[in-house]
Amino acid sequence: MTGPTRITAPDGVAPAAQYSHVVIGTGRFVAVSGQLALDEDGRLVGEGDPEAQARQVFENLSRCLAAAGATFEDVVKLTYFVTDMAYLPAIRAARAARIPDDRLPAASAVQVAALVSPAFLMEIEAFAVVAR
Repeated sequence: MTGPTRITAPDGVAPAAQYSHVVIGTGRFVAVSGQLALDEDGRLVGEGDPEAQARQVFENLSRCLAAAGATFEDVVKLTYFVTDMAYLPAIRAARAARIPDDRLPAASAVQVAALVSPAFLMEIEAFAVVAR
C-alpha cells in the first residue's frame, strides 16, 4: 500500500485508538473545507439524526476529495466540529465505512456552541496529501 505513513504511538506518547498521532506524506496538498450534511441540492440530510448526518458529511468529503484527484487513502488529517461530543460514535462509524483502522489519519475533535444553522450537528474538514 502506498500513501502517507501513519504513526499511532510515537516514543513516549500514549497510543491512539481512534486516530494516528502523526501522519507523514509527500506530494500535492489538498484542503477540503468543512462539510455539512447537505445533499447535492443544498438540502439538509438527517435532521436530528447524527448517523445520517455523518454519512452525508463523509459522502461530501469523498466527492470533494475526488474533485481534487484524492481519496480517503490520501487523507492525513480530519477535524471534527460537533455541537455535542455524543455524536462522535456516529462519526466514527461513518469514518470506519470509508477508512480502515490501519489507515487512520491524524484527527482533532472540537465541541462548538453552534454551527452555521442549529439543524447541523457536525462539520468535518479534511487535509490530504496526494502523491505527485
